[in-house]
Amino acid sequence: MELESLNATFVIDTFLLLLIGIGPKIALVPFLEATRQMPQATQRRVLRKMLITAATVAVLLLILGGLLTRLLHFSPGALGVASGIILLIIATTMVLGQSNGNGSRPAEDRDPMQLAVFPLAVPYLLNPAGIVVLVTASAEAASVAVVAVVVGILIVILALDVVVFRWAVQVSSHLDASRMLVTEKVFGFLLAALAVQLALNGLSDVGVIHLTGH
Repeated sequence: MELESLNATFVIDTFLLLLIGIGPKIALVPFLEATRQMPQATQRRVLRKMLITAATVAVLLLILGGLLTRLLHFSPGALGVASGIILLIIATTMVLGQSNGNGSRPAEDRDPMQLAVFPLAVPYLLNPAGIVVLVTASAEAASVAVVAVVVGILIVILALDVVVFRWAVQVSSHLDASRMLVTEKVFGFLLAALAVQLALNGLSDVGVIHLTGH
């Protein structure tokens, strides 16, 4: 992602990366699985907590990401490698399946508000791809205008999250679980490819490898 100038390519790339990084697709199936036995009022509370948590963390990363890279002495390239590895694990879990969709304990044994924070808000809703975009924008943005565009796109994506998840709560009892599972598997493959690309870009940024056309 080029952060030196504003153009249509930058806006489109940032939108697509944030759509993956904090958009509804990765978190939607885990959210429905985790909350399907809950009363609708509890579902709404979990949804509200999940959205607020993810949005708050995203804003903090955008504000403090550059400072964190300096204080902790890691480069955006190193963050890209680490995020690629974590995203690959998440993608592999999506493709191969998991025992309950929400960690080691069944959803019914956990506090719904804890589920809303982890794993639903982070790392499902705000996932490693989003973290890379936000921290990189904070650390390397060439102007206030670039940051402003990222903020605007972030707001649009969060608004989309609100619409999609509220709709999902309303129609969750009518959704075809098998079709959702298929789309999750397919999207998991695509995420695995993105994870590899994040790691490769990170390795290129720190000078370990050279990517043609990078």
